[in-house]
Amino acid sequence: MGDPAGIGPEVAVKALSDPLISKLAHFQVIGDFFVIDKVRKSLRAAPEISLLDLANVPSTNFAFGIQKPAFGKAAMEYIDKALELLKAGEADALVTAPVNKSSIRSAGFKDFEGHTEYLAQMTGTNEFAMMFVGKGLKITLCSRHVALKDVPGAITSDLICRTIRLTHDYLKKYFGIEGPKIAVAGLYPHASDSGLFGDEEETVIIPAIRKASIGIKNIYGPLSADAVFYEALKGKYDAVVAMYHDQALAPFKTLYFNDGVNLTLGLPFIRTSPDHGTAFDIAGKGIADPTSMKEAILLACGLVAHA
Repeated sequence: MGDPAGIGPEVAVKALSDPLISKLAHFQVIGDFFVIDKVRKSLRAAPEISLLDLANVPSTNFAFGIQKPAFGKAAMEYIDKALELLKAGEADALVTAPVNKSSIRSAGFKDFEGHTEYLAQMTGTNEFAMMFVGKGLKITLCSRHVALKDVPGAITSDLICRTIRLTHDYLKKYFGIEGPKIAVAGLYPHASDSGLFGDEEETVIIPAIRKASIGIKNIYGPLSADAVFYEALKGKYDAVVAMYHDQALAPFKTLYFNDGVNLTLGLPFIRTSPDHGTAFDIAGKGIADPTSMKEAILLACGLVAHA
């Protein structure tokens, strides 16, 4: 259920209250009964939820919308319990509600970067990536939470090549796209205009595309990022490989702020999540939009069917 003080519990309850969602699979919520029950009562919603209650949220002086080490610790325990179930074969997919990095780090997880990195570390996954999935656009990130000034040093040819291959494999295996067309965004404006703004296109991105093209057809780029997402949206490409976080997420969230989904590529199981955070400013108010959580659940169920 993610961070207890965020909107995760609310969007989970709302999503599972939808009969179109609840009938798709056998769902088990990993969380805390006190919090889930509080949300259900406030929403006057009573979906039949199979709850694995870890009873790890202090109920004394509990409040939504605050950072607290105890909440960060609880959120990590939900993730670890989910990994136990997946490893034991008791679950087919994982849908994670949002967590708060500050709460988690204050609980002693100083190196925590996010769900994606933690799940990869705990499963021994070396090659992984974040793909954002909308109804008309898919974007995979080469670098994730990296300062903009550090992006040129973070995007190596090997990293870009691996990201292209992961994107290709998932498009083919899980989305059923034969011969997927993949666009690779350039790093600089206009893909550097033949080196006018930098040489990463020539020295890093093009070699990566050439390497990935050994065995994979229909890779295009590097293409100007100010046009490639529009072209993909219109159907010219099946997915875009982006160089850094905001290059991808600015256009994606403009289009799919309420219904986009984050999909982790490379893990030994399907993992999806809403594309939003804990939204502490509206947590506990009953106004959180569950659409992205619903879409994350729908996508997870659909991908499991293709596994």
